[in-house]
Amino acid sequence: MELTRRTTLLGSLALIGSSAVHKPALAAAASYFSGTAVDNGVTYKATNFANIDRKWHRQVVKYFSSEPIGTVVVDTRHHFLYLIMENKTAIRYGVGVGRDGFKWYGRATIDQKALWPKWTPPPEMRKRHPDLPESVEGGSPKNPLGPRAMYLLRDGVDTGYRFHGTLEPGSIGKDASSGCIRMFNEDAIDLYQRCPIGTAVQVLPHIADQAPAQVSDATPVE
Repeated sequence: MELTRRTTLLGSLALIGSSAVHKPALAAAASYFSGTAVDNGVTYKATNFANIDRKWHRQVVKYFSSEPIGTVVVDTRHHFLYLIMENKTAIRYGVGVGRDGFKWYGRATIDQKALWPKWTPPPEMRKRHPDLPESVEGGSPKNPLGPRAMYLLRDGVDTGYRFHGTLEPGSIGKDASSGCIRMFNEDAIDLYQRCPIGTAVQVLPHIADQAPAQVSDATPVE
């Protein structure tokens, strides 16, 4: 086919338009990171919390619950994870949860923990995404588990779900995962330090009646 000046011009405009669509998305993703941090000998991209809505920041809030101190409770509808503390308070973390078709609810325990865990996609995920690798080593910048994983078991049986870090800080506060609970990498590190093996976990669809949503009364957690 003969290329005319008009065809060439239209092709160039299409490329420019495509580039214009992708650049803002890439810029937005990059804006969620700022510099690097080192953890257990691994250098990773630090979250730019200045560009994260404050309601997703880790903070202490008032929390009323009949669950024992030390229990982790997840409000999937509002994308918050609560670690129950003393004096009717909890540390609240913003999280990403399972998208439609991948949500789950119930009780479990943290029966295994890992620093910079290796990621092995489950067989059903590889069926949906045949291009996925068989595994990704811990500490790899392509490992979606990030710096920590806390494995959730029920009656000694692995549920297949985890609390873990993320490569996508922008997914916190959204229904985005295949059922696992995503956290900012810094928050995954923090929760890992606070939760011993055997920590009780309850995942619920909605607990806003137990914990106020306002941020004004919250205290940041360092």
